[in-house]
Amino acid sequence: MSVLFIALMRFLSHWPLPALRVLGHVLGVLLWAVVPSRRRIVQINLRLCFPHKSDAEIHHLARAHFVQFAQSLLDRAWLWHAPLRLVEQRLKWVGSDLAMAQLAQEGPKIVFAPHFVGLDAGGLALTLKASKPVAFIFVPQHNKVMDAWVNQGRQRTGNVKPYFRHEGVKHIMSGLRQGEMLHLSPDMDFGPEESVFVSFMGVPAATVPSLSRFARLGRAPVMSLVTRMTPQGYEMEVSEMWSDFPTADVQADTQRMNDELAKAIERTPDQYYWVHKRFKTRPEGAPAVYKKAEISR
Repeated sequence: MSVLFIALMRFLSHWPLPALRVLGHVLGVLLWAVVPSRRRIVQINLRLCFPHKSDAEIHHLARAHFVQFAQSLLDRAWLWHAPLRLVEQRLKWVGSDLAMAQLAQEGPKIVFAPHFVGLDAGGLALTLKASKPVAFIFVPQHNKVMDAWVNQGRQRTGNVKPYFRHEGVKHIMSGLRQGEMLHLSPDMDFGPEESVFVSFMGVPAATVPSLSRFARLGRAPVMSLVTRMTPQGYEMEVSEMWSDFPTADVQADTQRMNDELAKAIERTPDQYYWVHKRFKTRPEGAPAVYKKAEISR
């Protein structure tokens, strides 16, 4: 099945983008209908993060997310297999002149790239723009065939320096101190180990404080990169380097990261990665949020 899927993606890489997006829309509606477990997770996340929205608004937003999720999945066909000149035409950078200049500066930096559906598009765009290899922390896929395909796609420009989570952080710190650019996406629930609880969209969330720690130990400034899907492809919005970051307060730094992320989500809430169980790890004594008995309103 994996081989057939990859062959299909190679075939779809030749399709015009509007046609591929229509197919993605159909796939998203289908997934919405046939994967109730993930539909339920998305709705719970949205209800927690947007308590002011009505049931109808949550339903509409969740369904829209499935469409965006499916479209971004199929977009990997052209991102990873179409000629790079076509890929570059569909990737647009936005940000202040200062932000773009800071991104191009030599020296270490951490690019905080949260999990929007366009994450892979933004990562590829960064490797196309950077003057030297960009460091990424990869998590291996369970399927070896899919793992090879994903890694090949993410490293197709050759301007990538891969790290793997099981290798620890020593090599990452060494790379930062030698002037590397690190693409970092720590905005998921990786369990209670080494996490701190800070607010995410008003809800206590176990959050890995790696952005603050890597910035401090690697002596690297931080800037954010939010990638949003557009009808023409993707738009990469880069921020200016964060002022007064990191501080001596890891908890406060991690809260700031989530606050910056919340601002980005408010602009395009349907494009954040809501299918993830962001609140699976709960503070001691707090009830689980993904139990069926606890989703009624």
